Amino acid sequence: MRVMIFGCGYSGQAIAGCFRAEGARVSGTARTAEKVAELEARGITGFVFDGSEFGEELAAELREVTHLVQSIPPMKLKSAQPPHPASATLGHPLPEGRGGNSELTASSSSKTDKRNGDGAALPFSPGGEGARRADEGAPRSETREGDPLLKLIAGRLKILCPKLEWIGYLSTVGVYGDHGGGWVTEETPGSPILGRSIERVDTEDAWAIEAEAAGVPVAALRLSGIYGPGRNAFVNLARGTARRIIKRDQVFNRIRVEDIGGAALFLGTRRMGGIYNVTDDEPGSPQDVIVEAARLMGVEPPAELDFDTADMTPMARSFYSANKRVSNAKIVAAGFRFRFPNYRMSLAELWSEERWRG
Repeated sequence: MRVMIFGCGYSGQAIAGCFRAEGARVSGTARTAEKVAELEARGITGFVFDGSEFGEELAAELREVTHLVQSIPPMKLKSAQPPHPASATLGHPLPEGRGGNSELTASSSSKTDKRNGDGAALPFSPGGEGARRADEGAPRSETREGDPLLKLIAGRLKILCPKLEWIGYLSTVGVYGDHGGGWVTEETPGSPILGRSIERVDTEDAWAIEAEAAGVPVAALRLSGIYGPGRNAFVNLARGTARRIIKRDQVFNRIRVEDIGGAALFLGTRRMGGIYNVTDDEPGSPQDVIVEAARLMGVEPPAELDFDTADMTPMARSFYSANKRVSNAKIVAAGFRFRFPNYRMSLAELWSEERWRG
């Protein structure tokens, strides 16, 4: 296998590690030479990619790639394309891969305002790193968010990547919108309520169209809030930045970053297409995660803060507008097994193995 990961940050490096463990040659992109050097130190062949044209060396590598992972979130692009209707049913039928599933109905920065209180990255940018986001509610202009890779490969994926066998696109459970705490599956019609999630729907559909034209299966991995070594409730408690926000009946799903890597490897090696929720078994309140981490650390948890009166950025507050429980039954039924199916065992492992610092 020859793997290329566009946007090889926190999640991308976890994916790289899983593929490399299976003997694959892995390349990845970053926005700066300094970040590329970090990739090289991890055994990943690095390329600078800032969303503009492919360099000669990157183009040459793409001609050899068998597995492509897109982890860069939508960026500001010039486009006259109208916005996706938020009430629409999500999805474009994805081409079926071996052992795959073709039916469709229906990210991460480390900044504080992109995380919920328990240290998990908020799920709008599940895969990509270094995303720039506008506040929700900002008026749309002719400059809209779009996938920087799609604009370069549109209509010529097969020419650019003649050996390509599988595509993985890192999306978000945010596309489901609010379900009042009810369960959602991949068959749940989407109702994204935030602009950033609507853009994800557009991008999932666009990748499905490009993949179908090239005859390649594409899997959309819808990720929940990402956490793992270096990005977790222990880190926030140690820094004094952990917050115990209380909103009645509010729950979030989470995903350990290593399980993102494992899911991508599972789907990619089987060339499986379709939509898959990549999330833990147990949705829970963010304050419960903080309390459990504090218990393991032997410290007092921070005081409770009422959601209605808590000092929060508009970005952070907006995530509490969507309340749902996300099912992972589809990928489990396909044969994938999560290493960290719930936050309690995951936190215990991070603490006991002293991996929480990263």
